[in-house]
Amino acid sequence: MDDSELTDVLEDAGLSPYQAEAYVALLGLGTASATDIADSCDVPDPRIYDVLRDLESKGYIETFQQDSLTARARNPDVVLEDLRSRSSKYLDAAETIEERWNQPEISEHEVSIVKRFETVVSRARELIEAAENQIQVGVNPEQFYAVREELIAAHDRGVNIKLSICTSPDEEVPPLSDIEGTCTEARNREIPAPFFVLVDRTWTCFAPHHDSVNEYGVLVKDRTHTYVFHWFFLTCLWEIWDTLYTERTPETPTTYVDLRHAVRDIEPLLNEDAIIEATVEGYDTETKESVGLTGRITAVDYTGSSIGRTDPVPLAQMAGRISATLATDSGTYEVGGWGAVIEEIEATEITITDVTYE
Repeated sequence: MDDSELTDVLEDAGLSPYQAEAYVALLGLGTASATDIADSCDVPDPRIYDVLRDLESKGYIETFQQDSLTARARNPDVVLEDLRSRSSKYLDAAETIEERWNQPEISEHEVSIVKRFETVVSRARELIEAAENQIQVGVNPEQFYAVREELIAAHDRGVNIKLSICTSPDEEVPPLSDIEGTCTEARNREIPAPFFVLVDRTWTCFAPHHDSVNEYGVLVKDRTHTYVFHWFFLTCLWEIWDTLYTERTPETPTTYVDLRHAVRDIEPLLNEDAIIEATVEGYDTETKESVGLTGRITAVDYTGSSIGRTDPVPLAQMAGRISATLATDSGTYEVGGWGAVIEEIEATEITITDVTYE
């Protein structure tokens, strides 16, 4: 570093241009009179005395009276400590700027693009920790372990969790002992896929799979956008893949967090004149207040019901409007699925408590 560069750095560290010039000159001279210092730099003679006194007050030099005012540079420990402290602050500032740029504040309705995959995973962990109702997850084995502890805690809180573990040909599925307790049901997609977490129909965390040439992530807080991601999960990560693990048994009540899956199972029972008792948790579509209803499902309807029957009905055939009729002691309600507007209730959870035949 030459004198000019050193002078610039000292100015950045808080010295005035004249102070920096004088100090650099004195470092080269060792001990010198004020006049000699002024001759060795661009500080005017009338200003050199004030400049030297200011440098002394800052701890950079010391002055003494010989035949004239004389100065010498002090032991640089104080100067070096100050410069290193400033350097550390610059580094901290740089890291803070980078962190805030990579992880912007999320507003009420926002789609944010972030640069680092770690930001997406970190946000996914936070959202899983706060989940109240349902989670959909698509991860490779390494990513599964990155969010496993948060999934266990959410499962223990009673959150319904669908877990899709996506593997490449050279990857092994985690053992069932590691999967048990992390989800309600797990499936294995035998093709690599993006990192995906959807929480409570509101939040989505998404990043391309690890072989992608681009590293970025998408954080979404918006029910409409998240509904699109939900269909990506159903069609690409869930519907056609084999079940690895499920908590469902013939003895336990069957609980659904997606009305389409419920209707697909309920419709054949209604065709056999079954009496289906159920509870529905959700929201009044007009007031947005939480509701809990218990009654009998008497009918189901969906846009594709007029198409030729196949068993089971393909999920795509239920992609339009879908509803179920629930008869309760207080009246009859039309129950819709995610984003219901026409129906009276948007169901977040449907539990079949009993099925009998007359």
